[in-house]
Amino acid sequence: MSDYLYLYRGGDDSGSAEDMQQVMQRWVNWLQDLKAKGVLKNFGEPLQPGGKVVRNRTTITDGPYAEAKDLIGGYSIVTADSLEQAAELAEGCPVFINGGFVEVRPIMSMNM
Repeated sequence: MSDYLYLYRGGDDSGSAEDMQQVMQRWVNWLQDLKAKGVLKNFGEPLQPGGKVVRNRTTITDGPYAEAKDLIGGYSIVTADSLEQAAELAEGCPVFINGGFVEVRPIMSMNM
């Protein structure tokens, strides 16, 4: 078993308060389902907009600024037998409801 990072990207979060509540409940249900399957290692957290970008020791700028479809809205960590299985587990993710997507990345073990 290996760990995989889910980066939740893009998605239109506009809509009524009721729509947002329904989407949030779908997130809760989906993450609880992953937890019940024993594959969710870390719920992760949604990310707030804005931040800083550090390019080297002397260059720090406001950001990140990217196209809305590329912004990372949050993350989770799951455990799976393979990258393919980790991608399959992401298929029910609520980010798809609003046109977003999940980037699935293997996490390299550093054994420090």
